[in-house]
Amino acid sequence: MAGETTRSTRLLRKVGCADLTAVPEVRHALRAMLGSWGGPGASDVAELLTSELVTNALVHTEHGAVVTATVLPGQLRVEVRDFVSGLTRPRVPHADDGTHGRGLVLVQALADSWGVENHGVGKVVWFELSGAD
Repeated sequence: MAGETTRSTRLLRKVGCADLTAVPEVRHALRAMLGSWGGPGASDVAELLTSELVTNALVHTEHGAVVTATVLPGQLRVEVRDFVSGLTRPRVPHADDGTHGRGLVLVQALADSWGVENHGVGKVVWFELSGAD
């Protein structure tokens, strides 16, 4: 792409326990960092998936989370670290679950790659997007 640089750009945010107001704040910061990164809709997908991971960390833990997003030419990696042990697996939500239980299913469906890594005290749930057109 024209105008791409070879240096990375990084976003680092600490979000407090049960502070769901942090979700739109992280989304806004990610949007500002990404600018015109990637093809059509790539930043929208990145915002959606980041929102899902941050929301999961805040709803299912009691110690807040740390969000790191790194942009390299052609790639975005977002990591959300919480401080509760136990690896999370996606589950197919029941039809009567309302809007709950879809976060990791969305990540699995829309990310180019994703995973969960145990980090002693807590875990990191991450995804990568290529940003390709």
